[in-house]
Amino acid sequence: MQQPIKLNDYKPKNSILTQNKLLSLRKIKLRWFFISLFLPVFGVAIALNPTKTDGRHSLPSKNIVESVLLPEINKQENPNETFSHIAQVKPGDTLGSLLQRLYIQDAGAVKQLMLNPDASAINTQLVPGHSLEVKTSSSGKLLHLEYVIDAENILVAEQSGDGYEVTTQQLLLQNHQILKSANIEDSLFGAADKADIPDQISLQIIEIFSGEIDFREDLRSGDQFNVIYEAFYNAGEMMKTGKVLAVEFINNGKKYQAVHFGDAEGKFAYYTPQGQNLHKSFLRSPLEFTRISSGFTTKRFHPILHQLRSHKGVDFAAPIGTRIKASGDGVVDFVGKKGGYGNVVVLKHHNGISTVYGHLSSFAEGIRKGIQVEQGEIIGFVGMSGLATGPHLHYEFLVGKEHRDPMTVNLPTSIPIDAKYKNAFDTASANLMAQLAILNHHQIASSE
Repeated sequence: MQQPIKLNDYKPKNSILTQNKLLSLRKIKLRWFFISLFLPVFGVAIALNPTKTDGRHSLPSKNIVESVLLPEINKQENPNETFSHIAQVKPGDTLGSLLQRLYIQDAGAVKQLMLNPDASAINTQLVPGHSLEVKTSSSGKLLHLEYVIDAENILVAEQSGDGYEVTTQQLLLQNHQILKSANIEDSLFGAADKADIPDQISLQIIEIFSGEIDFREDLRSGDQFNVIYEAFYNAGEMMKTGKVLAVEFINNGKKYQAVHFGDAEGKFAYYTPQGQNLHKSFLRSPLEFTRISSGFTTKRFHPILHQLRSHKGVDFAAPIGTRIKASGDGVVDFVGKKGGYGNVVVLKHHNGISTVYGHLSSFAEGIRKGIQVEQGEIIGFVGMSGLATGPHLHYEFLVGKEHRDPMTVNLPTSIPIDAKYKNAFDTASANLMAQLAILNHHQIASSE
């Protein structure tokens, strides 16, 4: 019986032939695949090396350099064109070195300014840090010069004919109100420095509250103050400070406030916001800021006489030459030498009060017996004349003939603000207090 044929066992007669054809077709396809793959590479190689393309050599090449004449450009200088330059004076600078640094090619101008007596400020008084501004022509000729001499004056040199007209003019300063806050950690001046408050403003604050706060003994860590003061600017640079307009000082939890007010007659003082005059008839200290080296006492061992004696005044230690102010309005009763006091000034005041200033190095110009002096006026300078072991001011305060301790005596206050200026004062005071309130609120928010 014939076995059935399985499908897998079936092989056509020409299967070997068919397999050979299939292999041939696959080889042909692979060849074309590799040809198509490498054909772009051959094309790039031919493009990069065109020396032989179709069997012919490329044409020879050579560089040809040919000069080209360009038209001349005539620079047209504008005779009216000017240039401005500014520089700061450096240590060792002279007028010549400054002008050279400012690109001025004008030896004649330098010579004329050096010989001009009105220009001495830029020849012999150049101060490092001060600015000098010039205007020049396009050829470097000096046309205009300005030099800031100090906080209020400026030297101006303007071209005039073949020379220069030199004048000293007053600066036109812009007045701004500055608002600052400070927290005291160690000292008033340290706190002011951190807040970038000038020393002149700190000294004013001390004087304003000198009758209320002892700035040598009463300050505490954590005290704070807010202040509004004047500052005068020239071209964006602060030239000087002015008056304190308002100040609030918190000392040991107690708040002190003061506002500045000047009347139509030119008189000014500091008042509480309610109008009470803070100005005392007498300053607590005749020196701006110092330390007490010896206090008021009935029993003190004298460093020179070596015995117990009463010390009926207060000694303020300070460097020689420190300015001494009249503590109140009065008349010079004595000026000259007096025993252990050395050089001394005695002032007589109202209500039988007199003050004594001893051990001076010299007297202020114009101080002589019989002239009137105002509170704060300079009457002399600290020294160590007479019986003194070091430079200091010996200060006495007498009521009648009785000595009182200048640091504790009750100082009479000045008269209150005139009634006719009260409305104007109230308006100014309210405005300044509102600004201080903003500062105080900001300081509280910052601490939180």
